[in-house]
Amino acid sequence: MDPRARYRAVAFDKPAPFALPSFNAAPLLAFTKRAAAQVLPPLVMVLLILGIWQLACGGTGSALPPPTKVFKDTWPLIRDPFFDRGGVDKGLFWHIIASLRRVALGFSLAAIAGVGLGVLVGQSKLAMRGLDPIFQVLRTVPPLAWLPLSLAAFKQTDPSAIFVIFITAIWPIIINTAVGVRALPQDYRNVARVLGLSHFEMFTKILLPATVPFIFTGLRIGVGLSWLAIIAAEMLIGGVGIGFFIWDAWNSSLISEIILALIYVGLVGVCLDRLIALAGRFVSKGTA
Repeated sequence: MDPRARYRAVAFDKPAPFALPSFNAAPLLAFTKRAAAQVLPPLVMVLLILGIWQLACGGTGSALPPPTKVFKDTWPLIRDPFFDRGGVDKGLFWHIIASLRRVALGFSLAAIAGVGLGVLVGQSKLAMRGLDPIFQVLRTVPPLAWLPLSLAAFKQTDPSAIFVIFITAIWPIIINTAVGVRALPQDYRNVARVLGLSHFEMFTKILLPATVPFIFTGLRIGVGLSWLAIIAAEMLIGGVGIGFFIWDAWNSSLISEIILALIYVGLVGVCLDRLIALAGRFVSKGTA
């Protein structure tokens, strides 16, 4: 082929038209529908509650402030939750962190002791006959009734509050763990005997995986009760903590700050419950 002809063919050849990549909108639409189904119902209910609240408390002479006044009065606390002016004059972040630290210590101790005692009571009929009546009596004692005794024993407020959390959270953990152990099928125990598993191997390979759902049910109940107990305990022991913040706001007649603190208490409680539930799903997958 003539080089000049080849050059003309290449130079004047029309390029292929540019085509945009095809876009499939179906997954995006499906995700939007799922998100709307999850978000819209609670959002509508929140707006409805706020509207009713505004109508009920917006008039003169109302004992409680409407949401607009709550937002206006507490905006400095919402805007800057991290301030620290010394003593108990701190932002809500520090009060919540102080309460969570007490809950973490007390609940962790309750989880360790509760799972151990639950396994013991669930496996041993003798232990169940001896300990179960004592547990049933002690678990009916209100959490705050333990506070004076713990203050007399520990002489300090922080260990006393941690003990109140411990004694509040331990009972549902014990009961649910014991129920899970007793619900273990006898076939599983027979397999362990045939395989010659030690007590430790029986616990880690058979008993623990089978009782994880029961254990985490008790843990979810326990962490919720722990959060309730620390709020009430901090109202009495004082110091930094969200419970003390609520009580101090009441003494200062700052109703809007009490409402804001209660909203934060509810949100943190939901987060704690979801955290334990997430840990339960993760452990269940790991032991499946």
